Amino acid sequence: MNIKRKPKIGMLFLGAERFCPLGEGTKDGTYLERKVIECERYKAAVAPFLDLVASGVVCTRDEAELWAKKFYSEEVDCVVAIFLSWAEDAPWISFLRELYPIPLMLASVVRDSLSITDTNDENQFVDFLSAGALVGFLEASGSVKRFGRPMMRTEIGTLGDLVPKILAFAKAAKARAMLKKSKVSLLSCYNRAMWSTYVDPYNVFQKIGPELEFLSVAELCCEIEKIPDGYVQGVVDGFRKKYRVADNVDGEKFFASVRATLAMEKLALDSGTDLLVLNDIDKVLFEFVGLRPGFTPTSPETELISVPEGDIGGGLSVYILSLISGRISNFIEPFYIDKQRNAFVAGHAGPNNYTEKPENMIIARDERFAKSKWKYAGAPFAWYVFPEGEKTMLHVSEENGRLKLVASLVECLPTEHYLASYSHADFKHKTLDVCEFFGRIAECGVNQHFGIVSGDVTEELRAFAEIMDFDLYMIE
Repeated sequence: MNIKRKPKIGMLFLGAERFCPLGEGTKDGTYLERKVIECERYKAAVAPFLDLVASGVVCTRDEAELWAKKFYSEEVDCVVAIFLSWAEDAPWISFLRELYPIPLMLASVVRDSLSITDTNDENQFVDFLSAGALVGFLEASGSVKRFGRPMMRTEIGTLGDLVPKILAFAKAAKARAMLKKSKVSLLSCYNRAMWSTYVDPYNVFQKIGPELEFLSVAELCCEIEKIPDGYVQGVVDGFRKKYRVADNVDGEKFFASVRATLAMEKLALDSGTDLLVLNDIDKVLFEFVGLRPGFTPTSPETELISVPEGDIGGGLSVYILSLISGRISNFIEPFYIDKQRNAFVAGHAGPNNYTEKPENMIIARDERFAKSKWKYAGAPFAWYVFPEGEKTMLHVSEENGRLKLVASLVECLPTEHYLASYSHADFKHKTLDVCEFFGRIAECGVNQHFGIVSGDVTEELRAFAEIMDFDLYMIE
């Protein structure tokens, strides 16, 4: 699953057939010539960011139906339809009827300025007709309501206003499309200590899209036995060269942790898994494996996303942020509030992607289980400090059969390694008092797990929640 791919978008441009020949011989050319130039300008504004499948000026019912079929065959993530002026109803209504269920935006581009002063001049009269995108937009909006299409949005503004909205919509649609083709695997069960993290597997399949598979510890043990010693040692040696290793790390346990991680990745990838949800405090895992596999992803090229504690909703928060942004996301649990600094400390032990900033990673002993009875007690894993900067923070869980998103923007502060073996950082909300911030989150009804990703993708999350029909709570 290539999370870094560009969103694939279809664009449909609707014009008026009866206007096409008007303006022949005028300074600015015919209506059709003007609209062709306009279409190219709109395409050029979004093409650098998107994989574009775009029509020319569509004026007839047959053309509109052909483009509905073309967008299906090209498997676009979404479609943006733009009326270039008034246009007859038949093409648009036929397009709405023929287009398969997919995120669809009806957009109207407003000119930055106008120079119409006297339509007795034929050139200006054609410009007057050409400038009437509002007419087509309003007329089309009635058919949108009558069809009652899901995943439908309308937008109006200048091209400068619309481009960010189109990009956000396209990224959200890409996330939807990729979720539908994804596989989530749970290894090996829900976390019995945290019932609040449970979600209905059928609900996940029906409303989000991923196939959900349950992998077993027995399968993992079989894979561990198959990993050659020489291969494991090569990965261990590579880690020692690339990362700092704490003095108290036991070499045998380091080797065992790497071997178990490689086996876990192979088991997941061989089953077609995109998101692996590991219950890493499962007693069966400790009894038969003897440790928590601690180094996924073992390579920056590994696209598998892994999260701890058997929380499918928490895993989806990380996965959704990765799909929308195309960037590495992390799994956190807010630990405690630092009232004096108006900040909070958050992080998590266990699997967490440390490849965004390798210099922030130390291979450290698992202090939480260092004195336990398990065979490889204290086996090391990646101890990471999240890179500083603006982050989007997202929670996903289920309430009364509906999926719920709770999101906010926070600042990840410069942080030193200080919470032993817990990947972590200090955070603060940009404007809210930290107690008010978590009070408002708690009012939404959540559990303790969130995903974070660098940058602001809140507009994309708004579009995503709208497309998916999820409840969204934005803490601003």
